[in-house]
Amino acid sequence: MTDSINSLARLALADLSAVLENMPDEGIEKFIATIAGARRIALHGLGREGLQMRGLAMRLFHLGLDAHLVGDMTTPPLGAGDLLIVSAGPGDFTTIEALMNIAKAAGAKTAVVTAQTSGGAARRADVVLHIPAQTMANDQLGEVSALPMGSLFEVAMMLVFEMIVLRIRDRIGETAESMRARHTNLE
Repeated sequence: MTDSINSLARLALADLSAVLENMPDEGIEKFIATIAGARRIALHGLGREGLQMRGLAMRLFHLGLDAHLVGDMTTPPLGAGDLLIVSAGPGDFTTIEALMNIAKAAGAKTAVVTAQTSGGAARRADVVLHIPAQTMANDQLGEVSALPMGSLFEVAMMLVFEMIVLRIRDRIGETAESMRARHTNLE
């Protein structure tokens, strides 16, 4: 017999709560300050992590920040004063390495969102946001989340990003109303 949706949800929420309780505070404030101080921001992630990065880009735009998705035709070049934010939950990807190298060579800062602070992306980044959650890199080791593969990291990303957006909103003097005014009307 399979578990009910409610019992699975309780397990998943317990896993998510444990991630948030174990998240180190020191990286969050630097991540927030770096975003708030950037002239222009480009974001990139792969797979489901990439979907969360798209959501963060949308919220940064709603805050009035100059935010873009790497690969979109309208993404401007990065340079001094700019920021590239990438996601590398399992630690590193060759595409992430290449993008970070390009951004750094152009004079931009780099930030990585990761579960693996010992990975190559974290070692190369100027700023690291550590979300200590299961990813595909460790979904078969020891105690495993109720959620499959890297889902715990991806769900945690979304929630952490929303809390970060609230902190940035307060820092730069935006409001719920000013954010709503930037929401598209083409839906």
